[in-house]
Amino acid sequence: MTDRQVRVGIDVGGTHTKAVAIDNDTHEIIGKASVFTTHDHELGVAHGIVQCFHKCLDENGIRPEEVIFIAHSTTQATNALLEGDVAKVGVLGIGKGGLEGVLVKKQSRIDDIPLGTGKFIHTAHDYMKIKQINQSTVEAAINGMKGQGAAVIVASKAFGVDGGSEEEMVKEISQGLGLPCTAASDISKLYGLTVRTRTAAINASILPKMLDTASRTEESVRRAGIKVPLMMMRGDGGVMEVEEMKKRPVLTMLSGPAASVVGSLMYLRASNGVYFEVGGTSTNIGVIKNGRPTVDYSVVGGHKTYISSLDVRVLGVAGGSMVRVAGGKIVDVGPRSAHIAGLPYAAFTDPADLDGATVEFVQPKPDDPDDYVAVQGANGTRVAITNTCAANVLGLVDSAYYAYGNQESCRKAMQPLADMLSVSVEEAARQILDKATEKIVTVIDQLAALYRLESDQMVLVGVGGGAASLLPFTADRMKLKYQIPENAEVISSIGVALAMVRDVVERVIPNASTSDIAQIKREAADRAISNGAVPETVEVHIEIDAQTQKVTAIATGSTEVKTTDLRKECTEEEARAIAAESMGVDASNTELEAAGSGFYVFSKTGSGAKNLRIIDKKGFVKIQRRDALVRTTTVGDLEAVFNKLWDACMTYQSDIMISPDMFVIIGARLLDYSGISTVEQIQKVLATEMIDVDGSTEIILIGGKNGF
Repeated sequence: MTDRQVRVGIDVGGTHTKAVAIDNDTHEIIGKASVFTTHDHELGVAHGIVQCFHKCLDENGIRPEEVIFIAHSTTQATNALLEGDVAKVGVLGIGKGGLEGVLVKKQSRIDDIPLGTGKFIHTAHDYMKIKQINQSTVEAAINGMKGQGAAVIVASKAFGVDGGSEEEMVKEISQGLGLPCTAASDISKLYGLTVRTRTAAINASILPKMLDTASRTEESVRRAGIKVPLMMMRGDGGVMEVEEMKKRPVLTMLSGPAASVVGSLMYLRASNGVYFEVGGTSTNIGVIKNGRPTVDYSVVGGHKTYISSLDVRVLGVAGGSMVRVAGGKIVDVGPRSAHIAGLPYAAFTDPADLDGATVEFVQPKPDDPDDYVAVQGANGTRVAITNTCAANVLGLVDSAYYAYGNQESCRKAMQPLADMLSVSVEEAARQILDKATEKIVTVIDQLAALYRLESDQMVLVGVGGGAASLLPFTADRMKLKYQIPENAEVISSIGVALAMVRDVVERVIPNASTSDIAQIKREAADRAISNGAVPETVEVHIEIDAQTQKVTAIATGSTEVKTTDLRKECTEEEARAIAAESMGVDASNTELEAAGSGFYVFSKTGSGAKNLRIIDKKGFVKIQRRDALVRTTTVGDLEAVFNKLWDACMTYQSDIMISPDMFVIIGARLLDYSGISTVEQIQKVLATEMIDVDGSTEIILIGGKNGF
């Protein structure tokens, strides 16, 4: 028996699989381990996961019985789709007869799905009327598609989201015949038969590979003496039990970047920003707004799906990206990296090995251009000049960071390139980083415009081993603040270890009533609980799209009854200092607008629009607004005060009315209604939150004005 409780997070990257062990009470890292990802092992990446797990426990004196939570992210779903390592899918469409049957048959007959890499998910099809469904007819249909090469089945019924018994029957029969099956309504509850069927087909295509890996990993974890459920990271930032992953493996797409964001949020004080996950070959870029990562539907092969994941842009430029030179100038940086070319970085090479260095041009892969730069020392040592090398030449990498290298080595390697360009070593380094960050700046500008991030409230957050090679230069170029969180090189593993259970229910509900919203909230909460969340920790966030009438319920909860927060509770004065720093003013120029049991609300003193920050009791900036108003009220006056604040924050431009973003603080809960555009819809959602609230409870309302 032990008093210590340990959370283990494992991140499976393209090159390395890394594990961290975290004390559940203090969130202190008590163990780390890293191994090469075992892509080519007969057990695949599962072997590396188990290898890394054992190494983490054995080298840090952690006993299996101390582990109360274990989860891992995976690149496998993403890689399977990128590489075309997918099964042929048999799609059984189900509907009524007559004209409706003709339409359903057409909409469920999806073409082969392109994966954007010259590879496809191939499909076979059949169609059955509802009244024809029975054991023998379904078996015949499945065997017919199996004869066409289908290894997995999709059952997709018109309006299956309203009643999917036929889909479930097909699923049961298919599994009885030895073929994995996906019911389309299990993947999404949204209408749109074609998109729902396509999403289910993508999920089904990776089932065989993902089921095999999940089973092997789970079996190995059990043999290690771990009794708690094995959890898997989702692409939207939550975790789910492995049994749920076996049904919906497609939800693990982009779980690596999701893990890094979750880890970053444990350390990040700013609520609005752009995060980078910088590896050796590629950089993932996304947005954090109002303290949450932005989530969108994934696009596969140019087709929209109903797969929710982080809205991440992937660039072929990172810490290990190599330089390309043509016509006496730098023409590009990346997409090939030193790792792909089989070359070490100059930054991590002994300076003596680079005496007498000369430039040579290489072709990393047979089909690549032959203008990538390498450097060879007099003793035959060959190295690559990378973004990491350029950043070290300019002294931009602090010694605390993973990307810190030998500046002398970097300068020796850079000198012959600088001579070729007829510039100084420093200027050559600047040109490399200028060319590399052009791509990054373009994406940041696009994301800032899309998610309405104001430059004076943005912070750039860098994670991953290569963060320090690109982030300081990018931030200086854009005149923005930046942060590199503690333990940035293992931030993804930290994110996995500290992730919460998350599940989503989406439905199109025209003119949703309070009872409709309450019902979808319950359904989302039940899903999170069934996936391992402790009921009393579950919170549900509601979003309503006024145009499509889509109601989204996002439930999150902890796997433990109570986990200690990362930071101790801060005082009002400490919170004031954090708010002042965020607003760029002295603490004496801030005013406490309101305070509750979980939050402080500060504004910048002076005339004009109120620059406002909401700080939680752990010292995190949860909301930052340039132009906002604050009101306090109680349950009895809530509707009237809310409506007045809504009207006061409404913006009028020409003939257009622009709705405000509204936030409500009830005790330790911060409710974000910025995604809902009508006051009536917010009132319906808010009514479901007031059911158990005492009438004398003080409620804080914040309205943020919007404009073009």
